[in-house]
Amino acid sequence: MCSSRLLALGLWLIAASASAAPAWQALGKPLAADEIASWDIDVRPDGVGLPPGHGSVEEGQVVYDTHCASCHGTFGESTDYLALAGGVGSLGTATPQRTVGSKLDYATTLWDYINRAMPFNRSKALSVNEVYAVTAYVLNLNDILPADAVLDERSLPQVEMPNRRGFTQTHGMMRTDGKPDVRNATCMKDCLKTPPQVSSALPAGFAHQLYGELSPHFRQFVVAAPAAVAPTPAALAASNGCLACHAAQQTRVGPAFADVARRYAAVADAPAQLRQKVRAGGSGVWGSALMPPQTTVTDAALDQILGWILAGAAAP
Repeated sequence: MCSSRLLALGLWLIAASASAAPAWQALGKPLAADEIASWDIDVRPDGVGLPPGHGSVEEGQVVYDTHCASCHGTFGESTDYLALAGGVGSLGTATPQRTVGSKLDYATTLWDYINRAMPFNRSKALSVNEVYAVTAYVLNLNDILPADAVLDERSLPQVEMPNRRGFTQTHGMMRTDGKPDVRNATCMKDCLKTPPQVSSALPAGFAHQLYGELSPHFRQFVVAAPAAVAPTPAALAASNGCLACHAAQQTRVGPAFADVARRYAAVADAPAQLRQKVRAGGSGVWGSALMPPQTTVTDAALDQILGWILAGAAAP
């Protein structure tokens, strides 16, 4: 009799615990194979994961000048962002210089990073062939590849990087005296005894300024996606990278949109002139900062953005 009661009590407890499952367990949905494949883009040092494609050093220079030089310098020498060229063989000297050419142990790492994250204001905007081409050009800037080199999924893993056997994780990513971010001790007890303190943060609105409204990028993973809403001109300016260098009222790398509107207020064919300048790129009109040619924004989107700028770039 006692055993029966204990058995009944045990079954009741199991049923009760099953019915009290946390709400978060009901969130989300199972991913299909093609959905997983869209995120499975990592590339191994031996080349596994590289898609078919090809690109030459010559083709890569065009891609680099269009999308990369404004941040990394004409020859990859920029110190404002990560330097791409120079310093090969310097890591063991008294004046080490950490660049793509001096620190990476595998060329496939360069391809993988460009494919995932570059250009900074429009990551994943480059085609597979463009990624091969600009990878070849950056390696050429480091004298690792000759000027007539062509890379593809077979030849890229065969590139012998100067630092193939010298890669370390004992310093920061960009500076040899920087703190590594992969060496922190794991907290195993009393982890919240001292409240965590935020030591650094991105500026408010940073992601929105660079990429615009982020929700459309994730709608494919929502079970019931809301109806698409036509983007405003300000959102188009953000999603096309304009706000990485410009603001409505303040001068950043480039002029404020309000200053552009004032300069073109008395110009009869202002939209046509401004469209030509945006498409061609250049420097010297508003200072020495280089604006790369803007070739990826559609004509329709560009017309909306320019109309908004010439009207004073008021908030939508």
